[in-house]
Amino acid sequence: MRLINTQTLQLEQFLTKRPPYAILSHTWGAEEVTFQDFMNPSVRKRKAGYKKIELTCSQARKDGYKYAWVDTCCIDKTNHTELDEAINSMFKWYQASGICYVYLADVSDNDNVKAKNSKFPRSRWFTRGWTLQELIASPKVIFYGASWGKLGEKNTLGPQLSEATNIRPSILQGGRLSDVSVAERFSWAAHRQTTREEDIAYCLMGFFDVHMPIMYGEGSKAFVRLQEQIWENSDDHTLFAW
Repeated sequence: MRLINTQTLQLEQFLTKRPPYAILSHTWGAEEVTFQDFMNPSVRKRKAGYKKIELTCSQARKDGYKYAWVDTCCIDKTNHTELDEAINSMFKWYQASGICYVYLADVSDNDNVKAKNSKFPRSRWFTRGWTLQELIASPKVIFYGASWGKLGEKNTLGPQLSEATNIRPSILQGGRLSDVSVAERFSWAAHRQTTREEDIAYCLMGFFDVHMPIMYGEGSKAFVRLQEQIWENSDDHTLFAW
C-alpha cells in the first residue's frame, strides 16, 4: 500500500505494518492526478485534481496524521497485479483508516445539511458506486464542501444519510453487515452508477467479504461471478432476487 507523506508530499510504500492514515473519498472529475503524474511534481501541480490531494494532506496534518491515501495517485493503475490487489483490498483499507474525508465538489461550504432544500443529499457523491463502500467501511467520516469547509460528520448526520442512501442508521453507525440480508445490501447500489460496467460488481465485494480476479472487459459477467462467490459463502436465498 502506498501512502502520501503529508509533510513531504512524497509517496512511501508499506508492505506489512501500516502507520495510521487519513483517506479521501470523492468523485472523479477532470484532470485527476494519476500515479505517473504524481511522480513528476511539475506535472501534478498543473492538474486540477491536485488541489484535492493538497487539501487532504493539509487536513490530515491538522488532525495529526503523517500519512494519507488518495485513490487517484496511490495506485499504479497500469500495473494489473497492483490494481487487482487494490480493488480487492479497498473495503479493508477504508475500514483501517483513522479518518475519511468526503469531498463534495458540488456542495457549497455554507449549505445547511439538515435543511429540506439542502444540496447535500443531491450531491453526485451519493450516486456513485465506489463511494458506497467508503461511507460504510470508514469508521469516522467527515464531509467537506467545495472549498473544504466542514459540513458535518457521519455520526451526527444519521437521518440525513439514511434518507439519501436508504441504508439503515444502525449500519451507517457501524452495525454488522451480516445482520442485513444479501438482497438488502445489493439494494444499496441499485441506483448507483460506475464508469465501467464491471465496477458495479467489484465495488460490492467488500460488503460480502469475497475476493475475485479483476477482469475488465467481462461486462455483466462480473456480477454473475460476484453472485457465485457470495453463494459459496452464504445460504441466503435473497441473493437470487438480484
